[in-house]
Amino acid sequence: MKKLFTALSMVFPLLGMSQGDYGKKFEQLETILPTPNTYRTASGAPGKDYWQQRADYEIEVELNDINQSITGSETITYHNNSPDILKYLWVQLDQNIREKDSDKFTTGNSAIEPVMNGKSLLEITNGYDYEGGYKIISVKGTAGEDLPHVINKTMMRVNLHVELKPGEKTSFSIQWVYNINDKMLDGGRSGYEFFPNDGNYVYAIAQFFPRMAVYDNVVGWQNKQFLGRGEFTLPFGDYKVKITVPADHIVGATGLLQNPDETLTNAQISKFEQAKKSDKPVIIVSQEEAIKKEKNPDTKNKSTWIFKADNVRDFAFASSRKFIWDAQKVDIGNNAPLAMSFYPKEGNPLWEEYSTVTVAKTLIGYSKRTIDYPYPVAISVHVASAGMEYPMICFNRGRPFEDGTYSSSIKWSMIGVIIHEVGHNFFPMIINSDERQWTWMDEGLNSFVQFLVEREFYPDKPVTRGTPETIVPYMKGGKDMIRPVMTNSEQILQFGNNAYSKPAAALNLLRNTVMGPDLFDYALKEYAQRWAFKHPTPADFFRTMEDASAVDLDWFWRGWFYSTDNVDVSVENVKWFRMAGMEPGFEKRMKSGKVTANSDGTGAANSLSNGFEEFKVIETDTRFYREFLNRVDDEDVIKKNTGKNFYEVTFKNIGGLVTPLVLEWTYADGSVEIEKVPAEIWRYNENEITKVFTKEKQVINLKLDPMNELADTESSNNNFPREEDKSRFEQFKNKTKN
Repeated sequence: MKKLFTALSMVFPLLGMSQGDYGKKFEQLETILPTPNTYRTASGAPGKDYWQQRADYEIEVELNDINQSITGSETITYHNNSPDILKYLWVQLDQNIREKDSDKFTTGNSAIEPVMNGKSLLEITNGYDYEGGYKIISVKGTAGEDLPHVINKTMMRVNLHVELKPGEKTSFSIQWVYNINDKMLDGGRSGYEFFPNDGNYVYAIAQFFPRMAVYDNVVGWQNKQFLGRGEFTLPFGDYKVKITVPADHIVGATGLLQNPDETLTNAQISKFEQAKKSDKPVIIVSQEEAIKKEKNPDTKNKSTWIFKADNVRDFAFASSRKFIWDAQKVDIGNNAPLAMSFYPKEGNPLWEEYSTVTVAKTLIGYSKRTIDYPYPVAISVHVASAGMEYPMICFNRGRPFEDGTYSSSIKWSMIGVIIHEVGHNFFPMIINSDERQWTWMDEGLNSFVQFLVEREFYPDKPVTRGTPETIVPYMKGGKDMIRPVMTNSEQILQFGNNAYSKPAAALNLLRNTVMGPDLFDYALKEYAQRWAFKHPTPADFFRTMEDASAVDLDWFWRGWFYSTDNVDVSVENVKWFRMAGMEPGFEKRMKSGKVTANSDGTGAANSLSNGFEEFKVIETDTRFYREFLNRVDDEDVIKKNTGKNFYEVTFKNIGGLVTPLVLEWTYADGSVEIEKVPAEIWRYNENEITKVFTKEKQVINLKLDPMNELADTESSNNNFPREEDKSRFEQFKNKTKN
């Protein structure tokens, strides 16, 4: 039976479809996102009344290398820039997570296995011979008076004698002591590593001082308990920190060293100055110097290193007599920060060859995509089995074998973690999102930019994260083990996939397939510039990306960030049409409305609807013109479409996540065409759609997602004809040839 195509098919595309099925996935996010206000605008930018608090620190700490402890005192000056009156302040006591009765242990899930090693049993029984947590000695006001304070696990409320009014500031002091944890036993983001072969330690010290919590216009005080996964939400401020260590230690820290004359030798100072002018790493403390100190440790004398850091949200340091130290300058805009590395001999030769160079490349790559790196230094410290970030300093894994050799996987893992952790200087150390609540805003964004930097500077590095293709195994997994990206840090399942890989893959898809690199890159840079040294929320990111690109992305955020849907689109059917009477003998080959095979097998049972069907174009009825007096030239339409092939393709959305379509058309002459269709094609029906494509050439194959850029979880239904149909067609062709 011949088909009749008229304009009626365009006028009534939704006949027979239930309206309740449409529009949900394309619904705008206004009902989900917070209402814009004068603090945060509908465009995603800070509003005219935007404000944020500030906390400045003067800190003095001493690292005890004999009993592995920290003793410290600090004065915090807190600036109330909010419109609110504050009766109390909240301070984070993150070391308290290591107390025996911490929520991390009491709420952690555990189970007994038939066979268990000692370390695993130690972990589930919390049987470490270690007393962790802060011992708060005092909390005092500016006049030395005791300030009432209440410790609630990892948070401390400091009650003020006088309410802090808008525009005012107050200062108070805290003294404390705590035992440093052994990272080999309990991991953690900071701690020490003991080297039994030479009896020395490497200290990577963070969360070592009570830190102010954030107070903002979004949640008020961000005083969620620290359970170990959701990281840190911190205000910006200026730091002056004095660190007392054994006299033979080398210290790397957030900020600029203020007293090199008191802590470095003349030779080291000379090398340090040389590094400030060098485009290649300069060894400031050599391996030979470090080994000499390892063998003859100074256990009597001390030195105090003084660092100053402006407008940072945190402070960390590393200290050891084992440290080798190298540095080089990096030219970024009008700045020339120092890229530096600190590492024990156990990291060589890998670290001397790759670490500082990788730091420099990372600063260049991220600056190009966000803002010029504003700080004076960026440091990579070698810490076993680590990957953790702080302003201007990070702790990274990557250790060769004992004989100094290393595999390519060790090298690439080290380079990858350095890029990632140095990249965190941008997300969230500068573009300062709430890590305690939204892990993806720093880890996901950072993993995405990390991927771009790796492709730029290390194209041979294996891709393990950041692309739609690499997230497919996670996306096709059971929904009971998947939660939306927009999930609180502590409730995430499959943490790495959810908070790192999925958002990074989503942003890659957004950049390359949905928006295009030009629009995306401009919008991302706008987001970075708007929110540098401020506190963005997810809504600020979502809105800015749309505001700066004029691309409606609500469907994208809804699908990729708010749902657990996956991409699985099936090319359900392809029907091939030509206009009737276009070639001699056509009518004779029609059987029941379908065309039989030509002698060469083309236009035959190749599963493209088993050949082409005919349709006629008739004169347009005058009722379709309504009140218009001019007319379509029907004969000209027929003439222009004579000889063309029309392919009616039906796509079925099995996974539920609406997606653009990337189509690869293979023609009978062997040529290939890539065609992209925006995701809005699903706006009338999110479950199944049909679209006609006009082609000059005869199509022999249609493939969806040919370059694996959509994260489609089931490739077996992406081809038409299906593989089994292709096999039958090849058999048919062979028979006709014989």
